[in-house]
Amino acid sequence: MAKTLQGKIAAVTGAASGIGLASAEAMITAGARVVLIDRDERALREICNRHKDSAVPLIVDLLDPEQCASLLDGVLAKTGQLDVLHANAGSYIGGDLIDADPSAIDRMINLNVNVVMKNVRTVIPHMIERGQGDIIVTSSVAGHYPVPWEPVYSASKWAMTCFVQTMRRQLNKHGIRIGSVSPGPVATALLADWPEENLKKAKESGSIIEPAEVADAVIYMLTRPRNVTIRDMVVLPTNFDI
Repeated sequence: MAKTLQGKIAAVTGAASGIGLASAEAMITAGARVVLIDRDERALREICNRHKDSAVPLIVDLLDPEQCASLLDGVLAKTGQLDVLHANAGSYIGGDLIDADPSAIDRMINLNVNVVMKNVRTVIPHMIERGQGDIIVTSSVAGHYPVPWEPVYSASKWAMTCFVQTMRRQLNKHGIRIGSVSPGPVATALLADWPEENLKKAKESGSIIEPAEVADAVIYMLTRPRNVTIRDMVVLPTNFDI
């Protein structure tokens, strides 16, 4: 891969595994120095040891309001600037609403919606001051289609679709691009909460993609000419039937 992000400083939330890790490693390969943000200290240390100076760990529990608010300060203390934020951290609830644990609903909405909004709010003054920046939000195809077996999750991702589209209009005049990447089913730990029958069918039909394939889409979005914004990219397994 060409060093298309050479000299850029990026931060990725939920970077210890799954899409976040794949995105961080793709950005490193493209030449960026990446701050990997997660609460899993052990995993981050192991990942960053592999990538040496190109990867910087930042241990943050995003569901803790004070730690969440410290995200930009933590990044700047380690790197001095921020060019790219990939707001990727999220969780999943599937199944019938009547079976959902109310505390799990609170946690998921906080992480998938509130934390993303707060992270973006935290970084945009820095990007506005610099007159440039890129923000990518991990959404989902469920943010475009009312998936009947995941009403809470779908609702959180519909919120992100609206958030990204409205924030694009606020930020473009400052030289800041914002877009969302919306994958279908991805082979990550989040699928452990899928209804077993649906997961079995998806695996048998080849209706699941790998995190690296989502990361490829993220790199594409980040490397367009500055006069081009990819507002939303839906990335589906070819055999995904929705």
